Amino acid sequence: MSEPVVLEPLLSEPVVFEDVEKRFGAEPALQGVSLRLEPGRIVGLVGKNGSGKTTLLRLACGLALPTRGRVSVLGKPSGELDDAELARIGVVHQTSRFLPWMRVRQQIDYVSSFHARWDRQLARRLITELELDEEAKVSALSPGNVQKLALVLAFAPRPELLLLDEPVSALDPLAREALLTLLVELLQEQATTIVVSSHVLRDVERVVDWILCLERGRVVVDAGLDDLRERYQEWRVSSRNGALPARFAEGFVLTQEREAHQARLVVRDAGDAVRAFAERHHAEVEVAPLNLERMFPLWAREARP
Repeated sequence: MSEPVVLEPLLSEPVVFEDVEKRFGAEPALQGVSLRLEPGRIVGLVGKNGSGKTTLLRLACGLALPTRGRVSVLGKPSGELDDAELARIGVVHQTSRFLPWMRVRQQIDYVSSFHARWDRQLARRLITELELDEEAKVSALSPGNVQKLALVLAFAPRPELLLLDEPVSALDPLAREALLTLLVELLQEQATTIVVSSHVLRDVERVVDWILCLERGRVVVDAGLDDLRERYQEWRVSSRNGALPARFAEGFVLTQEREAHQARLVVRDAGDAVRAFAERHHAEVEVAPLNLERMFPLWAREARP
């Protein structure tokens, strides 16, 4: 049986961006990005295609350097990370490449030799739960199995910072469920800081506690998920006396769908206004939080000039 892995305490603020810009030629991929990730947080990184999510993750692991500004990772400038510090960062890219002539078992053994903190029991559990064939040639793996191999190699070193770029895009439902369960367990066991970029917002919402939303290379949301659920709500309005107004003019109403005696409103920062609203319009109001899929389009629209 392998010896237990000794985990060092996490540093504060594993990732810090200070007024970061990243350009590819004349086109800015990131503009004026400032953020601080706290240890032990699971961050959902969301945004449309081309919004800068992958670029942000590449900067956060030292694979790219900012055109302007400063990126600090594990307390050091990202361009100065040495092998020991890079070993404390786990990364799953959208497209992972491994040595094609190796078998899965050989690839895992090869990568594990570079990690003093490699957890063989965790690797074994992942291989089993993800149903990954250790004897398969890497070159013969399907996209989903390549992604599973990438997850094993990223998780087994017990990283302090885990960056996942579309980790569930090629996974089957059972593998996705195993991954989401493991993310929560990692946070409970060692307070790993995890950033998950994904278009599958329903999966993101199940595990994250913080949302970072990019729009055209700029941060438009950097807030706790619970706070966002309080800020953005759906109000289901039913008239108690006659028809509802043709349009609700309150400034906190973002969208409205209505019939003569009922309406569905999306509101932002309405606070305690629901009682006064109900009395003003002689209506009953049922309040429900919005899910991430319904909040996301609002952020993109609010960010438009």
